[in-house]
Order: sequence, then structure tokens, then C-alpha cells
Amino acid sequence: MTPHLQTHNLSVGYSRKESSNSLFNHLNLDLVAGELVCFMGPNGIGKSTLIRTLARLQKPLSGSITTEKKIAVVLTDRIHAYNMTVIDLVTFGRYPYLNWDIKLNEEDNSIIDRSISQVHLENLAEKNIEELSDGQLQMAMIARALAQETEILLLDEPTAHLDLNNRVEIMNLLRHLARTTNKAILIATHELDLALQTADKIWLATSNKKILTGLPEDLVLDGSFDEVFQLKGFDLKTGKMSHEAHRKISVQLIGEGYEYLWTKNALERSGYEIATDAQITITLIKKVGKTVWEIVSGEWSQNYGTIGKLISDLSEIVTRASRSSR
Repeated sequence: MTPHLQTHNLSVGYSRKESSNSLFNHLNLDLVAGELVCFMGPNGIGKSTLIRTLARLQKPLSGSITTEKKIAVVLTDRIHAYNMTVIDLVTFGRYPYLNWDIKLNEEDNSIIDRSISQVHLENLAEKNIEELSDGQLQMAMIARALAQETEILLLDEPTAHLDLNNRVEIMNLLRHLARTTNKAILIATHELDLALQTADKIWLATSNKKILTGLPEDLVLDGSFDEVFQLKGFDLKTGKMSHEAHRKISVQLIGEGYEYLWTKNALERSGYEIATDAQITITLIKKVGKTVWEIVSGEWSQNYGTIGKLISDLSEIVTRASRSSR
């Protein structure tokens, strides 16, 4: 498949009269139709600069960008306007296609309505943008870009300053749009956890002014993410923070499913080590509509209906088991 966009030995940065400040050198990248690409890297490394360069808003230092496709871009700049509605904002996406009389035709109006519908803002179409939440405004900005009817969509930190629910919604929306509209979508983002779960490909900016590319899973397993971000106290391969087993006590955990994972998380966060040969056993028993946690220590056993109650009593159970073993 021919890429929608390619770079050839592209160097990106800022040029001054006497010198230049290069942020990335000799980049050979591509954006393919139907793919969602997440561009990641440490703060200040130059992600926004590359987005602006690919959008032809900033000249490269050297090299070239090849594309015959139209590009829409959503930057981080917040719009400050009075008496502008959502539909007014999205309508600006059609301006490149209008004649000197700036008159919308039936097709323009249909595209505007469809773009608003794609981001689920139909009920807010007549609302002033200064009354929108941050998440709603970001959706409106994406709708404006969609109204431009381009094959390539570039977004710079579209989930910045949003709560978790809005971040998830926007990332899922962009993945859906890549699939259903066959656009090539590139997002510069800090959302490591969401990017790993939604991106078809990762561009990973490194400290040596290069960009590694690949599937999220490959870049996790080969250690690239660990090297770039130098994560402290977080195991990217398991997706969990590392916890110290400060109690020096082991318990055996038997079960499956998400209940098992959350129980294991609670135990490890509380300082217990999970081991297969521990004297105390916790078994997850799934019943109709609920889960029961059964603790067995020697000949003693007890059932619990919540992880909280289990954790609360566990230290006493451990103490009792230690006394009986003496």
C-alpha cells in the first residue's frame, strides 16, 4: 500500500541566521491509510515541531516530505471567540472549498452535519463554544478538521488537560475514524497507557534525534519504551507499578479473570508476596452474580465478600498462622 505521507531524510528544528537547532535528523517515516499512529517521547523533545513541519506550517531544516493528499491539523491552541457556536466552528472547516461569496451549498451542509455527528455533538451544535467543557471543545475541533475532508489528520496532544473518561473517548473515536474513513491519523500524545492499547503503530522519539517505529507491543518487549522514558517504579511489560513486599509474608492466590488481577494488585500493594508454596491460600470462588474470597490457613477457613474486608483481616490471620506453626 502506498503511504499517504512519507518523509525522506527529514531534519526538523529551528533555523537562525548564524546557526540552526536540530531536533530530529534524517527521518524516514510514513503514514498509511486506515492506521492510527501515536507519536510519543519525553517533554520538550520536539513532538509539536514535527507535527507542524509535517503539516507544512514550518519549514524543515533539510530533507523532504512527499504527499499528494490533503492534510487537516488540530493544534493545542485554544480558540477564544464570543458568540461562536459549535456549528460555526465546524463550518470553518469548509472555507478552503468555498468561492469568493463564501456560500455553503447542500454538500457543504451535509459534510458539516456528518462531522458533528461523527464526534457525537449533535445536541450541542447550537451551543456557544465558550460554554463547552474542555472535552466537548476538543471534540468540536476534531469535527472542524473532519469537515475539511482530508485523507490525513494530524493532532497535537488532543487529550491534554482532559479527564480520563474524555481521554478514552477521544482515543477510541480517533481509532474508529481511522478504521471507518480510511484516514491516516497521527497523534502526538503523552497518554502512554492509552496509546499502547489503541495505536496501530508507535513513533517513539529518542534522545539521539531519531524516531523508532513499530508495533506498541514490539517496542515494549524490546525495551525501547523503558530506554526512552526511564520509567521509575512502573513495569511496562506488566502494565503495573512495582510494589515492595515489605511485610515479608507470602500468600497463595488461586483464581482467574479480572477479579484475580485486582485481588493480586490489592495484595501486592498491601505488601504481600504472591507465591505458589505459601501456607495461606486465597481462592476466588465465582457464584451467580458475585465473587467470594475464601482464605484457608491450616484447618481454618473463612469467606469474604469484598477484597477490602479480606485485606483488613489478613494481617491477623497471618499472625494466627505464625503462632500455630511454632
